[in-house]
Amino acid sequence: MFLTIWIMAMKITKINTGYRYITLREKPQLKNSAAEWFSHNWGVPEEAYSECMEAYLACETEYGWYLCLDKDCIIGGLGIIQNDFHERKDLFPNVCAVWTESEYRGRGIAGQLLDMAAADMVSAGFDTLYLVTDLTGFYERYGWEFLCMVRNESQEGLTRLYIRKMTDREEMQ
Repeated sequence: MFLTIWIMAMKITKINTGYRYITLREKPQLKNSAAEWFSHNWGVPEEAYSECMEAYLACETEYGWYLCLDKDCIIGGLGIIQNDFHERKDLFPNVCAVWTESEYRGRGIAGQLLDMAAADMVSAGFDTLYLVTDLTGFYERYGWEFLCMVRNESQEGLTRLYIRKMTDREEMQ
C-alpha cells in the first residue's frame, strides 16, 4: 500500500514540477552546455564529456546522456559509459556523473534520471548496470545493491561499486 501511494505521489510530483526529463538526443543543441555543466560539477575535463556525448549523438553507442531541465536550465543529469575509472573492466555499462543541483535535491530528480537510463539500457539489450560511489544509503532507494569494493583509477584507496539488475519495471517505463 505504501509503495503504491509513494509511486502515485512521485507521478504527481513529476507532473506538477514542470521539469522535463530528456535524453541528449532529444535536444542535441544542449551538448556543449551539458558538457560544460558536467565538467563544472565533477571537475573532469569538458572534452571527456563532449567526446562521449558526440559518440552518443552520432549513434556510435547506445550509452546515453540524460538531463533534467527546469525550463531550459540543466538541473540534473547523468551519463552511461563503458567504465567509470575503476579496475573492473568486465563490469559494464556504468552510470556516471549523477548530479542534481543542490537547490533541487530531495525532489526525486536523480531517481527519475536513473530509472530513465535503466529503461533505455533494457531497450538496448542490457539487463545490468553498475556505478561507483562513496555514497551509502542513496542508491539503495532506487534499486541498487552494493556489489563490492573496487580500486578507483583516479584516487587512492577503494570505492563502492553498486549493481542494478533491471526487471520488467524498467521495460514498462
